[in-house]
Amino acid sequence: MYKASPNRRAILEKSKSVREKETKQTSNFFAKHLKRIYPITLQRSTSSSFSLSSISLSLSQNSTDSSATDSTSTLEQRISLALGLISSPRRRETFVPKTIPRQQEQRLHEDFNSDEPKRCNWITKKSDEVYVTFHDQQWGVPVYDDNLLFEYLAMSGMLMDYNWTEILKRKELFSREAFCEFDPNLVVNMGEKEITEIASNKAIMLQESRVRCIVDNARCITKANFCYTFVLYYNNKQNFFLQVVKEFGSFSSYMWGFMDYKPIINRFKYSRNVPLRSPKAEIISKDMIKRGFRFVGPVIVHSFMQAAGLTIDHLVDCFRHGDCVSLAERPWRHI
Repeated sequence: MYKASPNRRAILEKSKSVREKETKQTSNFFAKHLKRIYPITLQRSTSSSFSLSSISLSLSQNSTDSSATDSTSTLEQRISLALGLISSPRRRETFVPKTIPRQQEQRLHEDFNSDEPKRCNWITKKSDEVYVTFHDQQWGVPVYDDNLLFEYLAMSGMLMDYNWTEILKRKELFSREAFCEFDPNLVVNMGEKEITEIASNKAIMLQESRVRCIVDNARCITKANFCYTFVLYYNNKQNFFLQVVKEFGSFSSYMWGFMDYKPIINRFKYSRNVPLRSPKAEIISKDMIKRGFRFVGPVIVHSFMQAAGLTIDHLVDCFRHGDCVSLAERPWRHI
């Protein structure tokens, strides 16, 4: 059996003492610096434990360990475990700002403290005041007056060229300087000179064809004999002079007759559900075209019905929906 020489034995013992000394220094170094990082207590006992705040982890250890290798291994395990706990993602605190961002705070302030009523969502903060007023006071209110119905029909026809805001801004010009307060009995007397002057007025900005359309529609409504408007029936190739007022008594009775004198009450939740045309609008459009009216397609007629309250298309969460429904549910009142 091989025996180590005295010199070799001395070298081994010296190397062993050096390792023990280095191990002890390393232990003191890590223990000293770990305390700076986190309050960890390293203790060696029969049942060694690490306390990290309120978390206590127990490590079993043999009390009879005497070798430096086992001691070093146990110490490395403790250090590794402690560092793992310190850098563990579960121990990391998520930063939560104590202050609400300015934009979010402003939005919340507007939502809770704003005195503005809830409107249809096509009315936005950028909507013009004249359009908001029209929505809040007129749009969807049942109308029975002939002149006002004729006015809404004329403005609905202008939607082919302009939007509601542009039309409403020039409404006073249309009413006062062009179309005699939208009285069909006066508009019907307009001649070529008046039509040309209105079409050439740059402030009014209406094409001549649109002006003639409004005049022709007035002739379909009025009961003046010399202003009868005719339409050609292709079946018998005969000309029939048709008049609304002569047949129904008023333009209001003619329009509301299609509705059985009751508005259509819709309960749309979203603007995408509001149609551009409806089966009822198509029926009215066909009859009006037959009677000589111009620019009265289903889309224009449906816009006219919405404005004049023949159909209630305010969204259900709009503050005007309930008001218009209450007006619509009243008994028929022809003015």
